[in-house]
Amino acid sequence: MEKTAAVPASDQAASGRFWPEGWWRVMEFRIGIIPLPVFIVMGALIAGFVATGKISSEISMAIVVFSFFGFTCAEIGKRIPFIRNIGAAAIFATFIPSALVYYKVLPESITKMTTEFTKSSNFLYLFIASIIVGSILSMDRKVLIKGFLKIFVPLAVGSIAAMIVGTLVGTALGLGTHHTFFYIVVPIMAGGVGEGAIPLSVGYGEILHQDQGALFATVLPPVMLGSLTAILLSGMLNYMGKRYPRLTGEGRLQPGEADEMDPHQEEITGHMDVTHIAAAGVTAVTLYIVGIMCQRLFGLPAPVAMLFIAVLIKLTQAVSPQMQQGAFVVYKFFSTAVTYPLLFAIGVALTPWDKLMAAFTLPTIITIICTVVTLMGTGFLMARRLKMYPIDVAIVNACHSGQGGTGDVAILTAANRMQLMPFAQIATRIGGAITVTLVLIALARMT
Repeated sequence: MEKTAAVPASDQAASGRFWPEGWWRVMEFRIGIIPLPVFIVMGALIAGFVATGKISSEISMAIVVFSFFGFTCAEIGKRIPFIRNIGAAAIFATFIPSALVYYKVLPESITKMTTEFTKSSNFLYLFIASIIVGSILSMDRKVLIKGFLKIFVPLAVGSIAAMIVGTLVGTALGLGTHHTFFYIVVPIMAGGVGEGAIPLSVGYGEILHQDQGALFATVLPPVMLGSLTAILLSGMLNYMGKRYPRLTGEGRLQPGEADEMDPHQEEITGHMDVTHIAAAGVTAVTLYIVGIMCQRLFGLPAPVAMLFIAVLIKLTQAVSPQMQQGAFVVYKFFSTAVTYPLLFAIGVALTPWDKLMAAFTLPTIITIICTVVTLMGTGFLMARRLKMYPIDVAIVNACHSGQGGTGDVAILTAANRMQLMPFAQIATRIGGAITVTLVLIALARMT
């Protein structure tokens, strides 16, 4: 009786029976990508394993747990009026798990498994590798290089403007010029936690002869709150783009740019040899490993090295059109199926709720918001002068104030523009590295 009630009477009448047509319609009702019956089974299994106290860190268990909680949190965000239009799904998928861990609502066994798997597998970079390679290989190669060169202008101008405005606002609010610049504004644009806050705090500690741990605790909250601000604003820009289509390329940086495989295509149509999809996936992972080797040999961050190699492959036409289509399928799979589970894992393992809450003092919040708004607003205005799409350029600039690779994923998810990941990595990795290097040089000369 309960199953029959789940299917409209008119539909049952049309088919004449519940099984299997009516059941198929039930299977098409989804939480995220998960069919409702499968979702219920997943929840029951997780509850059972929690009750027995045995949740292993193997990949199959991680897929079930991350998918169940990630898509649940995202679905909640998608169903709340208004804020669903400004990136609530990405925010909820990241920050609800963080709060659940802090307030000990999430079972300890799930928290432990999620943290262990996320940190040991480092699957964030598998995601980024697949997204970068897929999105680069789907771009028009003639405009690819133009986009890479032109994005540095709004990024550089926006960074300088944000530093000036943020420092002035913080000083006016009584935070002090030195504290505002070095401990609030700079951390926001340092490139996240691992590549930004940590080396920044280590450099501060060596130059100032202070405890690196205490300095890290000081610079971490602005990084996280700046990323949250960027996520919210990017979601708003996505909503604005729907109202004013002329301001956005929906993932393209400049007019006339076209993807060889349309990223807004809902389905992959036509026959495609699965070996090309598999080959593209292996290629993406291999390029990331090449990036790791470059990092060890030359000190260049692995995602950046991978990004430039992928661009070189695209520009030299080193892969076949079939391979490019396979890479696009890999990109679509990861952006559709892996994003929210990944954000859940990030929220549990890499987003300390207490550190985020520590930044919630009014002067600090105002300073951070003004810094991020200036960074994005300058990009928006510069884009119009450079004949680029203002909304998309502003979103790339937003990634410069994100929480590293995790922030890029959340920001681009909220903006519904995952195909901008290559440019986001430039903003985060290269922009962050330049920011940290120049600031540490300046601080050393000041002391």
